[in-house]
Amino acid sequence: MSRDLESQGAVQTNNTSDPAFTARLTNMCLCVAGIMGSLVLYGLLQERIMTQPYGENGELFKSSAYLVFNNRVIAIIIAVTIIKFKGESLVNAAPIYKCSGISFSNTLATFCQYEALKYVSFPTQTLGKCGKMIPVLILGMLVLGKKYIWKDFIIALTVTIGCVAFVMTGDITGHKGHDDSFYGLLLMGGYLFCDGFTSVFQEKLFKGYKMSTYNQMLYVNLCSACISFMMLLLSGELLPSFSFAIEYPAFMFNSLALSFCATAGQLVIYYSIKEFGALFFSTVMTTRQVVSILLSCIIYLHPLTIWQWLSALLVFGALYYQEVFLKQRSGHGHSHGGHAGHNHGPNQENEKSVPLK
Repeated sequence: MSRDLESQGAVQTNNTSDPAFTARLTNMCLCVAGIMGSLVLYGLLQERIMTQPYGENGELFKSSAYLVFNNRVIAIIIAVTIIKFKGESLVNAAPIYKCSGISFSNTLATFCQYEALKYVSFPTQTLGKCGKMIPVLILGMLVLGKKYIWKDFIIALTVTIGCVAFVMTGDITGHKGHDDSFYGLLLMGGYLFCDGFTSVFQEKLFKGYKMSTYNQMLYVNLCSACISFMMLLLSGELLPSFSFAIEYPAFMFNSLALSFCATAGQLVIYYSIKEFGALFFSTVMTTRQVVSILLSCIIYLHPLTIWQWLSALLVFGALYYQEVFLKQRSGHGHSHGGHAGHNHGPNQENEKSVPLK
């Protein structure tokens, strides 16, 4: 017995000193740092731009469509650069009209996400994003014909109850006051539906056509850029937005940093799913949401009641249970990326499906 334990200890010691193990662990730590760094900073910049004034006159930036457009232009430039570097074709692998459907829902989702910050606090917005499990469940069954186990519905219900409790047990308003918070919640509802639609149809697009991630990234962002540009023209916000960027260099820097963080997040997410699987990715993303809320409360002084903290704990506890315990038992949480595309939970990303910001 003692010899068996000694031999097991020797094997573990050899594993930890194995160069391949060390390289993989280092790679995993870099992925965690990349996701946490880019997306946590993305969240903080998002709140800075939409809720904090610029200049001596304390002027607020008002155009969510401009931020969407800016994000898409940066993503297009980076996607083209990567495609040329990898020697891939720039020709669209899927019909433009199918990419435009995803682009339209994605543009609306991002617009609602930014616009909601005018009316609700960042912790409310971030926690509310967890509620997208419900529309993904419904759309997954109706569009992709997926089947979910009863535990998926229990977890989705628990997350929804936690989100509702968070809203009902404390102040959720942003900088505009109580009268507008209901409109902010409606915007978050629009975000949840549009984002769920985007995820489901993005997965369907990959299954229907042989295309690389970067090809999809290019054409979905290209269509989104056209849509957001038309929104800017029709709303009359195009010239005022550019004037604001010229007048306030700090805003220009923040908006460009926001776009680079969003695009970097997309790329690190894809690499992480491919190398380490959807379980690793989902766990890191859930942790990122927790960190984002904590930092937002510290930096921007959002007061949360004890009941709101307990509600958030309920939501993230349910998500961690789903991502870690359920998937380990069902065999879906393999560390190798080749298995990442076979998960059937409602909060999963397809192996090649990159969340667009």
